[in-house]
Amino acid sequence: MKPLVLICSEDPEFYLFFSHVLEVDGFASDLADGLEEAVRQVTEREPQAVILDCQPASAVGPAVCARLKNESQTGAMPVVALIAPGAGPQHLDLLKAGIDESFLRPFAPAKLIAYLRDELAMARLGFDSDERSRPLIWGDLEMRLASHQIRCCNGQRIHLSSIEFNLLRHLIENRGKVCSRDELIEAAWPANIHVEARTVDVHISRLRRAVGSVSAHNGIRTIRSAGYTLDEGDV
Repeated sequence: MKPLVLICSEDPEFYLFFSHVLEVDGFASDLADGLEEAVRQVTEREPQAVILDCQPASAVGPAVCARLKNESQTGAMPVVALIAPGAGPQHLDLLKAGIDESFLRPFAPAKLIAYLRDELAMARLGFDSDERSRPLIWGDLEMRLASHQIRCCNGQRIHLSSIEFNLLRHLIENRGKVCSRDELIEAAWPANIHVEARTVDVHISRLRRAVGSVSAHNGIRTIRSAGYTLDEGDV
């Protein structure tokens, strides 16, 4: 079965173009034309990712992103914003809402396809590797690589995007070391996507909030002009 991507847009031409791009590369797609319709379809059809059409005069994109990221069932689903010319000011709202990735139009559709493929590959279950079957432990948190899950000792689960999951994994695997932003970009983002240092800071901030929401354990330290590290006392 083809992986399903939900496209949230009020523009039929936008949907027709990107649904064709997705279909050519092995994805199925469906259309939602507003907040409530997007939430309903995500609940009923359980897509693997959501694409948001962000237009200058519309606040639907950030609203849909915020709604999905605040729900435990959908918080880890990749949400991608395709930002139209003139809608750049929405980018901050999207970051605050928890967007996983954004592309400023026009851009090469291959970048979107590469991102979706990478996200779905990282989220796929059933890896056989012994390395991926063993959990990583950090304080009262347990990270399972094969199932892409993080649990606290009290049973609560932390829902992270694939980017934040990879950031935390890299920090845990390199605890005691200061990881530069360039190093974290290489570890957490696909190689063909340009990422600025400020974007790393935003994702680390979101990672801290997510960990802090279920655990008192939150020792991600900022090392000024150098990067990030985990406190030695939190090993």
